[in-house]
Amino acid sequence: MAGTPRGRLLAIVVLVAVVVVPASAKDYTVGDSSGWKPGVDYTAWAKGKSFAIGDTLSFQYSSSHSVLEVSEADHSACSASNPLRSHRDQSTTVPLTKPGTRYFICGAAGHCASGMKLAITVSGGTDSGSSAGPAMRATNTTPAAGGATTTADAGESDSSAAGTGARLATGLLFAAVGLAVLMMG
Repeated sequence: MAGTPRGRLLAIVVLVAVVVVPASAKDYTVGDSSGWKPGVDYTAWAKGKSFAIGDTLSFQYSSSHSVLEVSEADHSACSASNPLRSHRDQSTTVPLTKPGTRYFICGAAGHCASGMKLAITVSGGTDSGSSAGPAMRATNTTPAAGGATTTADAGESDSSAAGTGARLATGLLFAAVGLAVLMMG
């Protein structure tokens, strides 16, 4: 059957499924070409985007800025005094590994009040009530309040890899089903 037009078509469909399913995660550059800086409307930037588990946020910014992940209350108040995570490496990637709302601000004085703040909602289930989420991946980290360094630990890396692994497993499942159909026909 693999030599028939129907068999070839089925093989093509299976190959497309294997390629498309693992590639479904998106990497969003915050602010697009403007990056993370004053004068960008991050609420408008996020509007209409569908953030999902497995996606990533990439913050690109100059040394005069930072990316702080904060609570909802600190986001609303533009308070940088108690960040959940703090990065100043000028290139910060945030893996989105669980559903819920995530809040980010710039920690430089006056920048959040001038609009350098972002709230996104990650789809994929119900919010567990924590806005902490996984840590950001970064090359350089700075201690948050209390001296705790803010890097991803092994468990958080595993969570990010689990999303990619799940997509790969789904693609492989499609491939196995397609091969089974080809062999049975």
